Amino acid sequence: MNDFKFINGSVTSPLGFTANGVCAGIKAATNATQAAQANEPLLPKSGKRDLAVIYCERPCTAAALFTKNLVKSDTIYLTQAHLANGTAQAVIVNSGNANACNPDGMEKAEAMGRLAAQALGIDENDVIVASTGVIGQALPIEPIEKGVEALKDILSKDGGTNAAEAIMTTDTVKKEWAVQLELSGKTVTIGGIAKGSGMIHINMGTTLSFVTTDAAISAEMLRSALTEAADVSYNMVSVDGDTSTNDTLAIMASGLAGNPEITEKNADYRDFTEALTEAFKAVAKKLAADGEGATKLIIAKVSGAKDESSAKTIAKSVICSSLVKAAMFGADANCGRILCAIGYSGAQTDVKKIDVSYQSAKGGILVCQNGCGLAFDEDKAKEILLENEITIVIKLGDGTAAAEAYGCDLTYDYVKINGDYRT
Repeated sequence: MNDFKFINGSVTSPLGFTANGVCAGIKAATNATQAAQANEPLLPKSGKRDLAVIYCERPCTAAALFTKNLVKSDTIYLTQAHLANGTAQAVIVNSGNANACNPDGMEKAEAMGRLAAQALGIDENDVIVASTGVIGQALPIEPIEKGVEALKDILSKDGGTNAAEAIMTTDTVKKEWAVQLELSGKTVTIGGIAKGSGMIHINMGTTLSFVTTDAAISAEMLRSALTEAADVSYNMVSVDGDTSTNDTLAIMASGLAGNPEITEKNADYRDFTEALTEAFKAVAKKLAADGEGATKLIIAKVSGAKDESSAKTIAKSVICSSLVKAAMFGADANCGRILCAIGYSGAQTDVKKIDVSYQSAKGGILVCQNGCGLAFDEDKAKEILLENEITIVIKLGDGTAAAEAYGCDLTYDYVKINGDYRT
């Protein structure tokens, strides 16, 4: 592996890219329409950025992955069509309204792409369109039109962090990142932003994530690298067991770094994919840690599985268990819930060879050996589980395969947030 490093940066760090985000008032406009129809009082404006544009000075090779939910936002169908030729030059994305399950959803998605293309002077087929927010409410296009007009004049290299803020919904922190590596003697940068807090589940549970790079890489290899990286990172995250209608993970490559174009799975491809994977894993942890109402990041780390599929299946099962998540919230070192989740996962394993331990900044403690619970120091276990990052270490006796999954605890606040999400 050609060493890579994380740097301070965002989606605008790679050569050729600018971005920004503005407060267009999309949620307020949505609420105004709903209130008028229901003859109810108008809710106050949020005042947050809710519309972002990411732009490259030249057409890029591009690829994307999308939700596997059968119910999809029309933005996904439109973006799939736009990316069929493997090129893109811009992203337009809004928060506050998912533009999903609406009779005019495609019309509104097309309008967003057209507005961005006209403002930037590019082909509308080269625009990636995405939305996030409340499902089943009509998307108002007027604030988007005004917002795009404002954005076209303020796109900048410093605008990535504003774009990251604009795609947040119930997120409590912005997710942005950048890494650099050397490919054939050229410095290559990869940067990105992501959002996600709730309605996140394995099975392409990425919510929204937009990635840029100045690497020269073909669309085919870009999609391959994206798929490999997402498979062991974003697709190993679960907050609440719900897969969104809008999940989109898109990447654009400008080629401005000047490296020889990656057109096959050579050493440069492997280095690029490894850097992308490690960056995605870091983001996956941030997404899980910022789960709605969450107080703890939970990592399920499985080793000794007979194959990677079994390791993934078991790690996912543990991280998705509501009982495990609740136990982590209560700092209860209940190994029975871990074993139970392993047992119903569907993966074949020798249950007489399972060891389970908990680890955090406060140390580690073995609570199960050879499939049987152990006597342990409850006070020490509680001290370990009161930390805000906990690793559940599961050692199997079936082989050498390993996997990690990322989740969070289940708290009272999750119910509060989702009990009145629309209001």
